[in-house]
Amino acid sequence: MAVPNLSTEERAQALAKAQEMRTKRMELRKELKSGKVSLTEVLKRDDEVVSRMKVKYLLESLPNVGKITAVSIMEEIGINESRRVQGLGKRQKAMLLEKLA
Repeated sequence: MAVPNLSTEERAQALAKAQEMRTKRMELRKELKSGKVSLTEVLKRDDEVVSRMKVKYLLESLPNVGKITAVSIMEEIGINESRRVQGLGKRQKAMLLEKLA
C-alpha cells in the first residue's frame, strides 16, 4: 500500500488526530485499571477509541491482568494477538466477559 502524499497541513492534522487518539486510549486504560469503568461497558461502546484498540492492550489494562495472563486468555478463547476490538465476534466478546467477570 502506497503512502499518500500529504500536504504539510494535512500531515499536521493527521498527527494531531493520532495524538488525540493515543491520549484517549491512555485515559481509558487508566479508568479500567482503577475500576471506574468495567470491561462490559468498554465492549459495549461503539467509538473509534475502543474499536481500534488491540484486544491484548485492552486486557493488559484490567486490574490483575498482565502480559502473560492476557496472552493466555486470548489463546484459550482463540483470539489472535493482533486482533483489534472491532474485529471480535459476539461469541468472543461473551467468552471474554465470562472469563473475566
